[in-house]
Amino acid sequence: MSVTDKESCACISGGMGNLLKVLSKDDNTPKVDIFLDFENAQPTESEHEVHQVVESVLSTSQGILDELQQYKGADNEIREAISNPSRDDLQERAWRAVCPSVIKLKKYYEYSTELETVLPQLLQALCSGPYTPTQHLERQQALAKQFAEILHFTLKFDDLKMMTPSIQNDFSYYRRTLSRMKMNSQIKDGMPSVYEVSSEVANRMSLFYAEATPMLKTLSEATTRFVSENKHLPIENTTDCLSTMAAVCKVMLETPEYYQRFENEETILFCLRVMVGVIILYDHVHPIGAFAKKSGIDMKGCIKVLRDQPASKVEGLLNALRYTTKHLNDETTPKNIRALLA
Repeated sequence: MSVTDKESCACISGGMGNLLKVLSKDDNTPKVDIFLDFENAQPTESEHEVHQVVESVLSTSQGILDELQQYKGADNEIREAISNPSRDDLQERAWRAVCPSVIKLKKYYEYSTELETVLPQLLQALCSGPYTPTQHLERQQALAKQFAEILHFTLKFDDLKMMTPSIQNDFSYYRRTLSRMKMNSQIKDGMPSVYEVSSEVANRMSLFYAEATPMLKTLSEATTRFVSENKHLPIENTTDCLSTMAAVCKVMLETPEYYQRFENEETILFCLRVMVGVIILYDHVHPIGAFAKKSGIDMKGCIKVLRDQPASKVEGLLNALRYTTKHLNDETTPKNIRALLA
């Protein structure tokens, strides 16, 4: 038994998750695929410090998604206020309706900055040191799970944001109205106040929500910045980690003996989101991107896995590959890959 095999067995017996090593083809894709226990992985002692920091941020992610899914904009109130500019009662009604929404939007934006802060800590743990990407994932299942959870949240948030046009409508109305109301002293006692949204923060929020996929852009920029600021780490450390995770997800999704081990049916969609998320990050960080023949990602196989799912579940993910990647339209992208995403 090789040293790596012994380490893998030790990891399994140590409760780090279910690991399965499979020889892959002799190409540019990662040589080893791992079954990552996205459902039950628990942190080891060496992971504990980073895991605790990241968990303090991730613990609120589901609540944000639930809240965003129930987001009720102030479209009617805004429409009536704009149509009747001389009706003070309608102006006040619109303001009362839009303020709670803006407070929520500020919270979502601030959460993106928290993710931006903890992501480098995860990448540092998963990409540095003497281990290969495969060994990192074997030894740090809980941190890999957290990285996957960030990607899952990111793509889910952006899906919901794109389906909620009221978000930009509410914030645009708020920005247009606030300065006028301040100037005219129209904010009365008892009316909700969002003065804590400074002009600087409001400008950043405006840019954030103007993006089609704001959370994904935040993660892409944070990953690119991590690579540029950590010049002591070869870029391959980061890109190989991302390509390995893409391969892991692809194998788990296309192999019945793997996906049948999931306890929750939702884990399939979770894996799909994670796979797409790491592809996009890879495409932004790697010099030639994810689509070129020499990239470390089997794009044809990944797209096929997506295409094999119900269209209603994956159209948003396919759109993310079409519109938020950097190199899809490069000359180095094979025609058959472009056709698959057409």
